[in-house]
Amino acid sequence: MTDNIPLQPVRHKKRHDNKRRDGCCPWSRCCGGGDFRPRTVWLGHPEKREQRYPRNVINNQKYNFFTFLPGVLFNQFKYFFNLYFLLLACSQFVNELRLGALYTYWVPLGFVLIITIVREAVEEMRCFLRDKEVNSQIYSKLSTRVCAFTFYLLPCSCFLRTDQLDGETDWKLRLPVACTQRLPTAAVSLVHDSFFVIKSHKREDGDPPVNESLSIENTLWASTVIASGTVVGVVIYTGKELRSVMNTSNPRHKIGLFDLEVNCLTKILFGALVVVSLVMVALQHFAGRWYLQIFRFLLLFSNIVPISLRVNLDMGKMVFSWMIKKDSKIPGTVVRASTFPEQLGRISYLLTDKTGTLTQNEMVFRRLHLGTVAYGMDSMDEVQSHVFSAYTQVIPRIPYLQASRAPVATKVRKTISSRVHEAVKAIALVHNVTPVYESNGVTDQAEAEMHYEDTCRVYQASSPDEVSLVQWTESVGLTLVGRDQSSMQLRTPSGQILNFTILQIFPFTYESKRMGIIVRDESTGEITFYMKGADVVMAGIVQYNDWLEEECGNMAREGLRVLVVAKKSLTEEQYQDFEARYVQAKLSVHDRSLKVATVIESLEMEMELLCLTGVEDQLQADVRPTLEILRNAGIKVWMLTGDKLETATCTAKNAHLVTRNQDIHVFRPVTTRSEAHLELNAFRRKHDCALVISGDSLEVCLKYYEYEFMELACQCPAVVCCRCAPTQKAQIVRLLQERTGKLTCAVGDGGNDVSMIQEADCGVGVEGKEGKQASLAADFSITQFKHLGRLLMVHGRNSYKRSAALSQFVIHRSLCISTMQAVFSSVFYFASVPLYQGFLIIGYSTIYTMFPVFSLVLDKDVKSEVAMLYPELYKDLLKGRPLSFKTFLIWVLISIYQGSIIMYGALLLFESEFVHIVAISFTSLILTELLMVALTVQTWHWLMIVAELLSLACYIASLVFLHEFIDVYFIATLSFVWKVTAITLVSCLPLYILKYLRRRFSPPSYSKLTS
Repeated sequence: MTDNIPLQPVRHKKRHDNKRRDGCCPWSRCCGGGDFRPRTVWLGHPEKREQRYPRNVINNQKYNFFTFLPGVLFNQFKYFFNLYFLLLACSQFVNELRLGALYTYWVPLGFVLIITIVREAVEEMRCFLRDKEVNSQIYSKLSTRVCAFTFYLLPCSCFLRTDQLDGETDWKLRLPVACTQRLPTAAVSLVHDSFFVIKSHKREDGDPPVNESLSIENTLWASTVIASGTVVGVVIYTGKELRSVMNTSNPRHKIGLFDLEVNCLTKILFGALVVVSLVMVALQHFAGRWYLQIFRFLLLFSNIVPISLRVNLDMGKMVFSWMIKKDSKIPGTVVRASTFPEQLGRISYLLTDKTGTLTQNEMVFRRLHLGTVAYGMDSMDEVQSHVFSAYTQVIPRIPYLQASRAPVATKVRKTISSRVHEAVKAIALVHNVTPVYESNGVTDQAEAEMHYEDTCRVYQASSPDEVSLVQWTESVGLTLVGRDQSSMQLRTPSGQILNFTILQIFPFTYESKRMGIIVRDESTGEITFYMKGADVVMAGIVQYNDWLEEECGNMAREGLRVLVVAKKSLTEEQYQDFEARYVQAKLSVHDRSLKVATVIESLEMEMELLCLTGVEDQLQADVRPTLEILRNAGIKVWMLTGDKLETATCTAKNAHLVTRNQDIHVFRPVTTRSEAHLELNAFRRKHDCALVISGDSLEVCLKYYEYEFMELACQCPAVVCCRCAPTQKAQIVRLLQERTGKLTCAVGDGGNDVSMIQEADCGVGVEGKEGKQASLAADFSITQFKHLGRLLMVHGRNSYKRSAALSQFVIHRSLCISTMQAVFSSVFYFASVPLYQGFLIIGYSTIYTMFPVFSLVLDKDVKSEVAMLYPELYKDLLKGRPLSFKTFLIWVLISIYQGSIIMYGALLLFESEFVHIVAISFTSLILTELLMVALTVQTWHWLMIVAELLSLACYIASLVFLHEFIDVYFIATLSFVWKVTAITLVSCLPLYILKYLRRRFSPPSYSKLTS
């Protein structure tokens, strides 16, 4: 045997997302950049390694040490909102444009940037620490989770679990490389970078080199789990060369829809700012250096675009994120992206994984139906007693050959006990399950296998359904204790071992939808053909009966996965004839599969129907009510899974993703354009119908009829996509965003869900059995799927409504003072002179009004219990009404009205000095803002009252230090008090009356619930 293994990796197709698959260094092709080269792996000689392995780490960070500050600044100033204020602050370095002190412009901008940088730094540090925790895990053995792409060398066959990689629940059989099976046990050592190396014995010089091809059966993939036992392997690919990493995309910088809408409103406000400035200059008849006057007016009315809006919204988002993390009813919830919690309040499409997200991937046997009698979980003790009595009664055994020559007796009706016994025996034999014995610390593996120790036994199979069936037969007394390629051993309740020889086995396929096995009972020589499968195919195989179809439908409606079990006794001559024909068919060169299927079908006639079995895939806690809440909230749920079509359809029914009164259209497999066209036309004729489609058919439809398919799919109440690759999941999310313009939320728990989570507008990771990879890459992390309901209905709804109220009130606050400035300038001959200077202009948007306005983040229209009880309230938010052009226009009109009333009132009522105008108007403005907050609040919180009183106290206390701008002696007079009171009442009282009349004659939907 040679000491090296030359490999020629498969060259991957060109990626459409232009993702750079760089490795340990950007210029090294061996690290994943560009095409792969053949790789030679030296066993036991690491010094001969010619190519470098990429680092075997995960990285969910958006920035690194060098790109953090430039990246954060770029992401801030690429928006018009922040870029405008940067240019505004820079303009104050020009003397001809300066209107006041530099700090009046640079301090607010600096405060905004500091808040943003600190928030991003905290999130990046948390992400770095989470990644470091995962990357620092030391793999002491390869029998738990595979950390790299590995070739399997020793010692024997094993099963591989790939649910985190591709979502499939089937276990894959893996075989060691043939030439290494003959080697002595290799010495395995674990090096510091978590790679396994094999120090094998060298061959003698005379040994010829061994050349052997390697296939997928010899591989262990990263992010998969060895089901049992230990293996020895050699690492081939790591890090960014892994399939699981290639199936993911780089984390993108997500921007909330709400932020985009606010950015659009600021552009409108900037347009209004330019128009007002041009009007002011035009009314001066463009006299003198009018172009400078335009710039001065732009600076003078700059409050029309409020810089405090960004600060308030960012701080509000931090509060919303804190509320989510501190909610005791959704413990363990983590907010990893605090920049858009309000997105959770506007989700239209929810795309969810199945395995580990909706289900626990744990099958439980629920029902045994014999036609005339059915046994549920509460009556399994009766089944156990029947099995016990069948094996404890002394029954004289007639040799099988002698019995076959005896005359046929008349048909006698079987007893219930014998029927139960035959059904349990058939279930215990017709499967592909293998019992495996492991050491439990007390008994070693060899001793456990010899004595069939129950405590050391685990079952391995390609389907969890089969494991659940074998576990059930064990619970009722008939235990599978041993199996190899040619035999099977069952243990009876009395401890007797029954030996069966496996003559033939016909595995399950998606086309046949059934599996069969022919066994010989060693004690009697009896040959029996057992078969189990789906009711649609078994109905034509078993003998005539009048209950199969009805009972299968009843069990399926309960969400059970139904299998039909049947048997057929064969004589020795019948089996020998079948075997000869079967071997001949397998040797055929032409139409081999068809000839083999024909021979098998010759046995599948007039089989005796034994029973029906009902198995349930355990759902996560409260999945059904959660999906019902989401459906009532107007959210369409799509299930994207890598599992089989039958499994996905059954789970959709069981979880009530598809309601009982909805039909299901199973999209037939299509491979060509014409087939896709015909199937789409057939689907178009269905109404209010859930869609089930496979990944292959989906790819064909999207290739030729992308627009038509997405149009039809978006009209469905629910969609199930099975056999989906991770990249397909991300593609579906992207198409939904492009075609509908709606917000999407993706939920998953495995590494195969990362691409979908990162592509969605809101990514939610569920911490489960499949690790933390999805949770670490998600925007929000939850511990159970049921927490999603409260996350959206309560926190998402409140965050969106509060953000909308906060943003519009901040705009109102800035437009009020800008309106007053416009009135003041127009009265005084359109002069570009500021009405308020220095600390007044800064204090207005900070200590005087900041606390009451920001306290709106505590406001709520209904209690959380009401929001969960009436998810229809969430549906109102999908139209975007809390922040729309209509509500924006209403607040603009309110601002213009109040600003005009305050300014004209102050001009009419002042007596002699200009400072009296400032005192009257500014005090009226502060009081108006405080009263408007009280008008906006729907549910009072004690902190809101504190904020109102604190702001008023701060203003009164600061009057002592504002003698430069306000006449302290004037504000102590009765004249000042009644003038301010009159102006404030005129500006606020009409709005209070309008609010009362609206709630009286046209109340909102939530007000009916609160009353």
